[in-house]
Amino acid sequence: MKLELSRVVQGGARLGVLKGLGRRGQHSLDVPGCLLYTHFGTVPHLTQDTLHAISSIPSVTQVTLSHVAEHQEVLEEFKDGFRRFAGLHDTVVYCSLHDPATPCPAGHTTNKTVSVWGSGGRIELTAAKFMALQRSIQPDWYQSMADGETWLNNTSRKRVRKSVDRTLAHLDECLLAHKNSQELEGAEIFGVVEGGDVLEERVRSARETAKRPVGGFCLDGFQTGSMDGALRTQLVTAVTKELPEDKPRLLQGVGRPDEVLACVGAGVDLFEAFFPFLVTERGGALCFSFDICPDPERAGSAPGAGVGIGSAADSVFPNFIKPLLTFRRAR
Repeated sequence: MKLELSRVVQGGARLGVLKGLGRRGQHSLDVPGCLLYTHFGTVPHLTQDTLHAISSIPSVTQVTLSHVAEHQEVLEEFKDGFRRFAGLHDTVVYCSLHDPATPCPAGHTTNKTVSVWGSGGRIELTAAKFMALQRSIQPDWYQSMADGETWLNNTSRKRVRKSVDRTLAHLDECLLAHKNSQELEGAEIFGVVEGGDVLEERVRSARETAKRPVGGFCLDGFQTGSMDGALRTQLVTAVTKELPEDKPRLLQGVGRPDEVLACVGAGVDLFEAFFPFLVTERGGALCFSFDICPDPERAGSAPGAGVGIGSAADSVFPNFIKPLLTFRRAR
């Protein structure tokens, strides 16, 4: 996997392409970009036929351990990995710890374990069991184990420090097991940056994680509603300054378009695309308003004046290229 940046805007926003994705390196993904959100490998509300009729589907599909963990024995018996098990074709599989659309109960992490929540309740994972799950899933990317409960309000600095220490210890265990795993050969492990709302711990977590041989970084604990937007932007900016430029940064738990744009400006490359699912589940639709004020001296006559659309059926102005605004009501 290689990140090629074509432009870095002052302030941190990055434009580029992730190349060489997947075990055979045949996929690529534009950044900033998003992952394809799924429930156990299926995109909610879309059939496979409908999904494949959509152009520009993200080349990376997200699955979560909270959906997969209780089926570990089935996957181990199947032996060919989650991609083939779920009928996913021609995609890169990324395995995260939790479902970003489903809040997890707090208070179930220890120095040696983390917990995920499936349909049957809590599943406690040691590093050994976590890595056994990854070997059965055979993802292309996966998130390391992490203690991510410091996004809760009124979390003490001592608890935040412990979260960073635990996450780094989990990462070291996962890296050791990853190195010795034949099933995970060619896969990339993403280190997790924790630290809650404490700037010093965020910076420490980023620096220490960057010292490890990881393929990318997950920025955790910035979920919508966990902190003020200005504070989130400040912390994300501080974190990305500590990370190497040639590795992708994935922000977890942030999906609102305005928050995504703010975090792109702070240096984030990838996002989880769960927000449309939440909106659909509550019976809503996304509507956007834009104020378009073109220069009257340039409108319609110079390149870049709005969106250029040529209409061969326009008999009144056959050579006129004009801005076109389309509104669709979601049903």
